[in-house]
Amino acid sequence: MTPKRVLILGGGFAGLSCARKLAGDRRFEVTLVDRTNHHLFQPLLYQVATASLAAPDIARSLRQILERAPNVSVLMDEIRTLDPETRTATGASGRRFVYDYLVLATGAQTSFFGNDDWEKHALGLKTLEEAQRIRRTVLSNLEQAELTDDPAERRRLMTVAIVGGGPTGVELSGAFADLIHRSMHSEFRSIDTSTLRVILIEGSPRILEAYDDDQSEYARVRLKSLGVEVWTGRRVSGVEEQRLRFTDGRTLEAAAIIWAAGVQATPLTRELGVEPADRGGRLEPLPDLSLPSRREVFVAGDLVRMRDIDDVPVPGVAPAAVQMGEHIAKVLKEEHRLEGTRFADRKHELRPGFRYRDKGLMAIIGKNHAVVKSGRLRLRGYTAWMAWLFVHILFLIGFRNKLAVLLSWAFAYLRNSPGARIIVHPPDPDSKKPAVVTP
Repeated sequence: MTPKRVLILGGGFAGLSCARKLAGDRRFEVTLVDRTNHHLFQPLLYQVATASLAAPDIARSLRQILERAPNVSVLMDEIRTLDPETRTATGASGRRFVYDYLVLATGAQTSFFGNDDWEKHALGLKTLEEAQRIRRTVLSNLEQAELTDDPAERRRLMTVAIVGGGPTGVELSGAFADLIHRSMHSEFRSIDTSTLRVILIEGSPRILEAYDDDQSEYARVRLKSLGVEVWTGRRVSGVEEQRLRFTDGRTLEAAAIIWAAGVQATPLTRELGVEPADRGGRLEPLPDLSLPSRREVFVAGDLVRMRDIDDVPVPGVAPAAVQMGEHIAKVLKEEHRLEGTRFADRKHELRPGFRYRDKGLMAIIGKNHAVVKSGRLRLRGYTAWMAWLFVHILFLIGFRNKLAVLLSWAFAYLRNSPGARIIVHPPDPDSKKPAVVTP
């Protein structure tokens, strides 16, 4: 029998999990396409942005991960168009991919809620490039503040505004406060790093809305003790160059504006001709994760808005994406088996529905402090921080990654000095200067 062609778009948690479950199964010819060549452990992306970890610590080559799967091909390309009628996808390279099954797991991108002009003035945090840009911006601003004698300019350069009081915003603000107020306090001569303002801005009445009230309050108090200013109930009405405007008429001058307030599905979802389930462009699939009008098309990860077969809402977190990818692989294997039986004509209706196994929520709040919410379990403080550390080390892919992260954390913990603080500016694409080779 000719192998079924499975095209997986996206090498994140959902796409990679699906590919790994199909690895070695000769009944399937799998092609995994991603616009980068690596799998990124996104839960630790903020630690790259705040100089706690280097980029290679949280990323690993997709080819390396799948090198022992002869039925899986990995290609670096960016899919630009989908044609569900002909079951094809076309990449930026011009290559055309034909599939029997499509797994769309391209993840989410930063959402500015329809205000696309804000994007050029704010820093998102979805990719390694964006994390490195945040780190480069904040550290470069400190260097410029050391040079200037203008108090107003120095104050602007020493203000970091983080919009969005969810886990990403909380973790970023706590990590920046730890880095600059504690780790770098004795490294500058003209500026006092303790005066740097880290401001966390949330439009809702409290931060960490998905957590219990007391956990949210614990996080707020803990951030305040680190020197973070927590502004709740403050909605942004405009983002300009180094300036935020609010609905109450106030403004804030900040040389670093980081946007962690919202996400939206990648534009490829529009190619499927399916009405989105929310304003972020997410899709609501059938219980088996396929689309109602396209049973050969599956969606997973941050592209999905749904409740599972037990009517439990499925959150946009890494464990949910992993489980979705594994479920899709299970459906494909079972469907292939049914094709050789008398139930072949009922293979779609016999597909099992997705059941989400809640792994809980975790958010770290600076050094030694975190909050954990899992089922009836509620943790906060040092115990929660240790649980967070264990879980994140456990789920990192690759021995080198686990060892590198553990050593980096141990060094930073003992020395109170994160080491990934080198500023490297990207090459200027417009520069015409020839390369200089030093013998």
